[in-house]
Amino acid sequence: VNKMFKHGIGSIFDYSIEGKEEEAAFETAFVEIKENIKFAEGNPAIPFVVFKPTAFGRINLYAEIGSGKELTGSEKEEWQKIVTRFDAVCKMAFEKNVMLMADAEETWMQDAADGLVIEMMKKYNQQKAIVWNTVQMYRTKRIEALNKELKIAEENNFFLGYKFVRGAYMEKERNRAAEMNYEDPIQPTKEATDVNYNAAIDFVLNNLDRVSAFFGTHNEKSTELVMDKMKEKGLENSNPHLYFGQLYGMSDNITYVLGEKNYNVSKYLPYGPVKDVVPYLTRRAQENTSVAGQTGRELGLISKELKRRKNSN
Repeated sequence: VNKMFKHGIGSIFDYSIEGKEEEAAFETAFVEIKENIKFAEGNPAIPFVVFKPTAFGRINLYAEIGSGKELTGSEKEEWQKIVTRFDAVCKMAFEKNVMLMADAEETWMQDAADGLVIEMMKKYNQQKAIVWNTVQMYRTKRIEALNKELKIAEENNFFLGYKFVRGAYMEKERNRAAEMNYEDPIQPTKEATDVNYNAAIDFVLNNLDRVSAFFGTHNEKSTELVMDKMKEKGLENSNPHLYFGQLYGMSDNITYVLGEKNYNVSKYLPYGPVKDVVPYLTRRAQENTSVAGQTGRELGLISKELKRRKNSN
């Protein structure tokens, strides 16, 4: 963490537990996130804490809430525990002035999670964006959803914070939509996803008085687009409303350049039991097949850097 911070790069600890079924696992995750908030307090090297909604409760319960299904008495109690955990970590983040980000997961649980995050934003984002949500731009209808939330924020006078990613559950989403015979929630092509991601960049930069953003991307073009638009608008590289991030061990050429140029940039550091973290990392690798063309270039850059170091010794 300290080594990266010397290069102007922050660290975001990502306890990569999701989709559990037992109360004990939810409680463990809850305690872990609170510890991460305490650790991040007052530490500029750790700008965000992140959590997964399904680390706090069953995915099927989120799905039932999202579909408007009538809950049983025990399900209502279970949902209340999720709400209590959400509120407790958001309150702690607010009190300790630590930005807290909810990760996005599968579409069928996302409506309930988004609803909860908006409630927390109303409560804790009155002065600035403390509670952040994640938006997957491989999904359809995201810009409409963002505009809707912007309207809610303006009417209720609170601030919005979003992490923008492309998305990591594409195969699973398409298969489920086909099996259950509902409209595929994913953009038809990689190009359509890129257009959608770029539209999110415009949405943010046109609404900086109300919206802060973290661009979680390994895509050089998207990164350059944000940088160009910041320059066009005369914004400083270190603008406090704009952040970039990549996974630890991936796209270092992007991260280190951003750090050198004084942009707000961080590395995501996934951790947790190996059996839980490996599926997470596998999905991230699949998600980033779209930037496969950059891998050769990245190897070239590494080779060039190694030669430079050899010659400078």
